[in-house]
Amino acid sequence: MRRRAGPIDFWILLPAVLLLGIGIIMVFSASALTSSYNYGDAFYFLKRQLAWAAIGLSGLFFTMQFDYTHLRRLATPFLGLAIILLGLVLIIGTTSRGSTRWLGVGSLSFQPSETIKLAIVIFLAASLAQNRQRLHYLVQGIGPYLALMALVCLLILAQPDLGTAVAVAGTTYLMLTVAGADKRYLALLAVLGVAAVALAIIIAPYRMARFTAFLDPWADPRMYGWQTIQSLLAIGSGGLFGTGLGEGRQKLYYLPENHTDFIFAIISEELGFIGAALVVILFLILVWRGFHTAFKAPDAFGSLLAAGLTIMLALQALINMGVVTGMLPVTGITLPLVSYGGSSLIFSLLGIGILLNISRYA
Repeated sequence: MRRRAGPIDFWILLPAVLLLGIGIIMVFSASALTSSYNYGDAFYFLKRQLAWAAIGLSGLFFTMQFDYTHLRRLATPFLGLAIILLGLVLIIGTTSRGSTRWLGVGSLSFQPSETIKLAIVIFLAASLAQNRQRLHYLVQGIGPYLALMALVCLLILAQPDLGTAVAVAGTTYLMLTVAGADKRYLALLAVLGVAAVALAIIIAPYRMARFTAFLDPWADPRMYGWQTIQSLLAIGSGGLFGTGLGEGRQKLYYLPENHTDFIFAIISEELGFIGAALVVILFLILVWRGFHTAFKAPDAFGSLLAAGLTIMLALQALINMGVVTGMLPVTGITLPLVSYGGSSLIFSLLGIGILLNISRYA
């Protein structure tokens, strides 16, 4: 049966582009002083973010035109490549601030953990669409997906990167739910997932310290509670309308990672509740239209793919905002489309492009 491509869903493209624009502006605002001091160029991070945005937008327009059904054939080799890259990180990866998450040298480095996010969604969509009838069985149905999730999460945790591991595990779980897996096994999986996260926290002293600081940041205000306290000070200082673009104070060596993981705090400080609410609303529109596309997709693969891409985006945003607002323990995960970072930005835009392509056939 011939398929005709219609117009894209404008309400997916618009919030994505607006979030990208807000991110570029806020990355410059948050990083200008520190990049001037550290690199002798106030535009250092801005220029890199603009270059990555250009690459990501090129990828978006390509995947927007590329018929998503062809991704079904590429799902397994793409996943295999992503897993190999995750393994290589642990052997020849670049270490920074205690984490080994990058492959490459200098500005040519990238994070394979961002690759695996897209790869596992595409693979799960292709496999689940073909094997949905098996999901009522544990060993031959859900078992292989659990083994895959465990392998990927263990490789990510070895970097270490608990936030990304939780996002991947959560996306896998929710895609199994959407695909119609047996509720009994899903309940068991949820219990095992919570236990696994608790174990990951307990066996790593620094994660346990972060969790303790999450419960009471002011008990350790100069060490593990520092980021949460400074983030909350930034949010509280913004008030309703903010201190003004570029006028924030917490980015002046008070709040670490202010242009990456904690950029939402700088948005809240400089643009106030109004600016922060706008970012949240744009994400809500994007998630709403993503699920709308999933419901209207013409086949099971397109439906699961759209749902998986939307779930991954939503989970990352929720985890990031939860950390910034003190509702979750501190963990390193960026705010999609907004935070500084080439790998995250490029693969997020590629995912948006695929979602737009699915919307053309919805």
